[in-house]
Amino acid sequence: MPDTQELQNLVTQVRRDILRMVHNVNSGHPGGSLGCTEFFVALYNEIMELKDGFDMDGNGEDLFFLSNGHISPVFYSVLARKGYFPVEELNTFRLINSRLQGHPTTHEGLPGVRIASGSLGQGMSVAIGAALAKKLNGDDHLVFSLHGDGELQEGQNWEAIMYAGGNKVDNLIATVDRNGQQIDGATEEVLPLGDVSEKFRVFGWDVLEIKDGNDLEQVIAGLKEAKSRTGKGKPICIVMTTVMGNGVDFMMHTHAWHGKAPNDEQLENALGQNPETLGDY
Repeated sequence: MPDTQELQNLVTQVRRDILRMVHNVNSGHPGGSLGCTEFFVALYNEIMELKDGFDMDGNGEDLFFLSNGHISPVFYSVLARKGYFPVEELNTFRLINSRLQGHPTTHEGLPGVRIASGSLGQGMSVAIGAALAKKLNGDDHLVFSLHGDGELQEGQNWEAIMYAGGNKVDNLIATVDRNGQQIDGATEEVLPLGDVSEKFRVFGWDVLEIKDGNDLEQVIAGLKEAKSRTGKGKPICIVMTTVMGNGVDFMMHTHAWHGKAPNDEQLENALGQNPETLGDY
């Protein structure tokens, strides 16, 4: 396993990748991507049990499903730097005929991506289905998923959450990115979510919280704790508090950078706050 400094260097480099990708095409979603960088780096480099190579079935390994697919820049960067496809391919983000579209898709056969996502609210259902398939196949590996907090305003989530609790889908770890922002403003102003942790609990889930989802060590510890609670009759929910736009001071604590690319001057400023560590693509 990489040590903490190696992982922190990867976090910084992934942030650079995100910023450069969205700037290159003047399109994309940097805010949520920057806020979830520690989570993705920890998940793929410290937490999940993965096989060499990639196949769509994913038998004999842990699986991950990204529900809030608009944060594809962080997903693509981490997959590339994990070796799923060449890092240089990040240059093609959102270009015509690229495999790296604005929302992840599978029709071009992109290693690491098992579902198309971007229509919000559907990832929970897919993750539950995959977790049940693993149970039927006698595969004791886990299924992980990530969801935006604004995304929980979609009703399909709560049908799925109720189903998972009622059917004891205890090989599932669903993380909610609780950054308090969505495309139109703060979640509490658009449609308040209330006590997300308690809502999952009353639906029959075991819930834990990561208070600072931008602290790499807290994220790793929280994910390991979640793994230790699997197999005990309840699905696991992690409510993870993050800062949208984390790592770039002028992008933080606002929905303004949910789906806006930095201009040349802003990119230079942002990259200056995230010095190159592992080499730019």
